[in-house]
Amino acid sequence: MEITGIFSGLIVGIVIGALGRLVIPGRQRIPIWLTIVIGVVAALIGTAIATVLGVADTSGVDWIELGIQVALAALGVSLTAGTYGKRRT
Repeated sequence: MEITGIFSGLIVGIVIGALGRLVIPGRQRIPIWLTIVIGVVAALIGTAIATVLGVADTSGVDWIELGIQVALAALGVSLTAGTYGKRRT
């Protein structure tokens, strides 16, 4: 893997994680690094799901793939905030 691939993955993780965090109402008490990790994992799993469904490569913006990734990130942030918040308070 090249260094540009690592940076691209981090940027996508930041964006997907932030979008996933934004769609959940209320305050999530998890660190930003954990949000980025969740975003990277959600992007990878979301791409795999979109590929299986046959919607990963379309002409133009892959809105369905992006929606799957954001939904997975929101689910991950929600689950993590619920478990992380209970241990930290």
